[in-house]
Amino acid sequence: MLNPALKTARSALVRATELPPRSAKVLAEPPEGSGLEPMLGLQRLPYLGDSLGVLADPIGYSRRRYERFGPVSWGGFVGARGVWVMSPEAIGEVLTNKDKAFANGPGWGYYIGPFFTRGIMLLDFEEHLQHRRIMQEAFTRDRLQAYLAAMNDGIARGIAAWQPSDDFRLYDATKQLLLDLAAEVFVGVELGPEADQLNKAFIDTVVGGLGVIRADVPGGRWHRGLVGRKVLEDYFYAQLPAKRAQRSNDLFSVLCHAQTPEGERFSDEDVVNHMIFVLMAAHDTSTITSTTIAYYLAKQPEWQDKLRAECQALGKPTIDYDDLDKLPLMDQAFREALRINPPVGMLVREAIKDTSIAGKYVPAGTKVFVTPLAMHRTADYWPDPDVFDPGRFSPERQEDRGHRYLWAPFGGGVHKCIGLYFGGMQVKAILHQMLLTHEWSIEPGYEPPMEHATGLYPADGLRVSWQSLR
Repeated sequence: MLNPALKTARSALVRATELPPRSAKVLAEPPEGSGLEPMLGLQRLPYLGDSLGVLADPIGYSRRRYERFGPVSWGGFVGARGVWVMSPEAIGEVLTNKDKAFANGPGWGYYIGPFFTRGIMLLDFEEHLQHRRIMQEAFTRDRLQAYLAAMNDGIARGIAAWQPSDDFRLYDATKQLLLDLAAEVFVGVELGPEADQLNKAFIDTVVGGLGVIRADVPGGRWHRGLVGRKVLEDYFYAQLPAKRAQRSNDLFSVLCHAQTPEGERFSDEDVVNHMIFVLMAAHDTSTITSTTIAYYLAKQPEWQDKLRAECQALGKPTIDYDDLDKLPLMDQAFREALRINPPVGMLVREAIKDTSIAGKYVPAGTKVFVTPLAMHRTADYWPDPDVFDPGRFSPERQEDRGHRYLWAPFGGGVHKCIGLYFGGMQVKAILHQMLLTHEWSIEPGYEPPMEHATGLYPADGLRVSWQSLR
């Protein structure tokens, strides 16, 4: 349970950052004759804007903003003024980006640019399409089959090392397992003495963008993120000549040799930038999703039993790529975990020209905060949104069918997550082996305290009772 003093302090912080009961303000007056409505909203504090409320209670904050202003309004977040977008229609408008009014680079770049320089998510338009065409070579069906074959042995070794315990930290164990898998499948090495240093560098890089003090001040998150980024750069540049010289099945080698039919290839700098970004995107998001499912399967043991029976019926200790379609209940649980806790809860864009969202005027230079987490947890769009219910995605119910962007954990448009099939495959491969070899439970009423990385994760490591079935 959350420490009572910490819980009280967090509640006080939430109250202190609630939107004040006064009239909304206009972001900017629409051009005369445009036919657009003004964008209404406000921010609680100078510079910080709504940051403290968002970080302390993201779901509660989003609901209060939605109730006050509706699904589209303006506010502030860590030094930037932007529009909060919380409905499927408005999210679809931004992500499809028909008029090319919204750009990823200046949006994401403001928050994570120094740590994930020129990652695929930070590129735009023709350059983004060029890089995506090359990178797609790393995520073909044949490549995914090879990655899964390489992962299965590592998953088995990792889970076998998890000793039975009444106080097992499942999130921490899963995070370490996925780091080891990333080293093997993405980098093609078995980490030695440098493992701890790389792990710390990776974690510091991921959370660097959450620093409120956005300056290279020793001891701060921003500073630690910059140091972590340099450690990762040095490591990948040192490995790069060997990867260029010889082909292998790991992602690092694939990116070194991938090219389009026209002969386009990545430079050394491109390869290093993409390796750092993909390592973050695959590792952090899969960790969050795996442990979100595990938590709710512990909270609702009837669903754990259903998924275990489905995996047992498959009759195989590990899954192959063709088995992914043979686990429909696991797929429903996977999709519901992505709804209730999308591993990237907010997507950032910037309006690069005057435009509109939902008929409301958005001037050039405005940040745009697309929030799948808020939409997924809004009762106007999902019945009982806080309840983990995989049956939402059953053929009989299909609660996501009302709008193309009603369920949007992978984004959409040309920037839809390039690794979405890899992520699903990895999470299901891990859960399959967990369910066949172990059972786990939690204390009644246990709710882990949640903190921010790419998405929400259990700050206490997710305490479970972990027991072997063998």
